[in-house]
Amino acid sequence: MNNSIRLCCPCHFGLESVLKYEITKIGGKDLKVSDGRISFTGDENIIARANICLSVAERVLIELIEFKATSFEELFQGVKSIELERYIGKNDAFPVKGYALDSALHSVPDCQSIIKKACVERLKSKYGISWFEETGATVQIRFSILKDVVTIFLDTSGVGLHKRGYRKNSNSAPIKETLAAGIIDLARVRPDSVVCDPFCGSGTLLIEAGLKALKIAPCINRRFSAEKWDSISHEIWKEERTRAIDNVDRTARFQGIGFDIDDSAVALTLDNAHKAGIKSRLKIEQADIKKFRQPDDSIVICNPPYGERLLEIREAEDIYKQMGRVFGNGSGQSCYIISPHEEFEKFFGRNANKRRKLYNGMIKCQLFMYF
Repeated sequence: MNNSIRLCCPCHFGLESVLKYEITKIGGKDLKVSDGRISFTGDENIIARANICLSVAERVLIELIEFKATSFEELFQGVKSIELERYIGKNDAFPVKGYALDSALHSVPDCQSIIKKACVERLKSKYGISWFEETGATVQIRFSILKDVVTIFLDTSGVGLHKRGYRKNSNSAPIKETLAAGIIDLARVRPDSVVCDPFCGSGTLLIEAGLKALKIAPCINRRFSAEKWDSISHEIWKEERTRAIDNVDRTARFQGIGFDIDDSAVALTLDNAHKAGIKSRLKIEQADIKKFRQPDDSIVICNPPYGERLLEIREAEDIYKQMGRVFGNGSGQSCYIISPHEEFEKFFGRNANKRRKLYNGMIKCQLFMYF
């Protein structure tokens, strides 16, 4: 099998620079950065390594082909030309999902069925069979049609990579693990950092900080779709897991300090940290923001409450004022706060040194950076 494979990783808007650095570090080549995604070249080891090690990628896709199509015939022929037999065995399931935007081919169900039909025709001719049971491994086909340009992918991850496996439970407004990891990188967390989160919720920011500081691959404890494919050797996944385990830095002096006003959030954070294997590095207590004192030479990283109803918004604004009083007044202290509130700085009482636009789910936020 030709070793050079074109891959693509989607990410949160605003985290492209973080992802670019991570992909380069794991050995990805010929990177092409666009909004919310990076494509690059690698071999089968890189497919496994990217799934196990990338902290801000949403998933790892194999990019099969890109072509222009304004008619169903062009779509059909384009898909039929792909060497699908390289990845899809005769018993494998190959469902199709995707989206179309600003294109002549705008009906997603129609595009789905044309793509499926083209795959079936291609594989029929290769395997000499007329019916596919689809009882084997799942090879998920994904498509995007943007301004008449069709891109066809295979999804190697399965469940999104934000599902690390440590957070079976979460509180009502959790931050996504991949977004948290990106913020940790922007905050320059190091192996000897002290990181504080006075609104720790289910512990995501502290846990992602700990994983990064100790060089623990975020998805080391979970499985991926492509592990069941016959087209990628099972040895490769074993090799890459061993590589990730060897890379862990247990000498790191990282410490995480978390508070939450809610007792159940404290228990949840400790439980999740235990599952992630870093509970011994965290100190979590039930406390109000008023009691918080930021240690010298520490980094505050938090996702404070912001509320959706007027009363909650007023309460959130009072919390921002309180944060302004207790954050970042000592030596070597920095703060990284994500908030959708347009006037956060006014209530906090200081303008950020730097800001970055990020999306928390569908909510447009800013990361306010004080250092």
